[in-house]
Amino acid sequence: MPKTVLITGCSTGIGQALALELHQRGYQVWASARKLEAVQNLKSQSIQTLALDVTDEGSRKAALAEIQQTSGQLDILINNAGYGAMGPVIESPESALRQQFETNTFAPISLIQDAFPLLKASQSAIVVNVTSVSGILTTPFSGMYCASKAAFSTLTEALRMELMPFGIEVIDVQPGAIRSSFADNASKTLDILPKNSVYQKIEQAIQARARASQDKPSSAEGLAIKIAEALDKKGKPRLLRYGNGSAGLPFLANWLPRKLVHRILQKKFQLDQL
Repeated sequence: MPKTVLITGCSTGIGQALALELHQRGYQVWASARKLEAVQNLKSQSIQTLALDVTDEGSRKAALAEIQQTSGQLDILINNAGYGAMGPVIESPESALRQQFETNTFAPISLIQDAFPLLKASQSAIVVNVTSVSGILTTPFSGMYCASKAAFSTLTEALRMELMPFGIEVIDVQPGAIRSSFADNASKTLDILPKNSVYQKIEQAIQARARASQDKPSSAEGLAIKIAEALDKKGKPRLLRYGNGSAGLPFLANWLPRKLVHRILQKKFQLDQL
């Protein structure tokens, strides 16, 4: 019997590539997005689709109920939905910070909590949390995003230990630069930069940070293959990194003196010009 997998954030990028890859490998895939029409192209390829707003409790429970009623099981949950809020921390409204954590951290944890009975019943379930190497190396003007992903990664590590007794394996996927609409969505959040911002002089550098994820990006399809291979392995990896920067950024964070890293980043993002 094929394993049933729920993937969040399938409208573009990693989520959509994963849905297609796992479907081709024989998994029963439930591809979800906030708006059902965003995954219509996947439905046309005989992939089950769902409208799922991960930040809404009613939407989460309705989606899981539909999966249970239709498939009778849930073996794999892939938390991929998320976005990047960009801008100076000191000038970002509290609502932007809260929404960033709500979507990137609290919502996927809530979905795991809601899905736990189904995952436990599987007896060999897997949870895949797509965090980011940005949770390892904090960069200027992406503090909110980096913090939300760092928190999600920390919670993922706790879940790995806590869910082990129930036969549930947990994988932390930390992508580097992956081709997607991330930069476009991140750039939209820069509307929060006030006209009288103390960073107005280096606005272009802030915009450059929003576009950094699309600097020589690796393909979403390549990452999807790596995740699929990890799911098929007998011994699941604790951590999976893939994409441009996925090796270099952790190296900078873990091996170079922090003062030197800060100096490099301040120069890169023109903070030395203020």
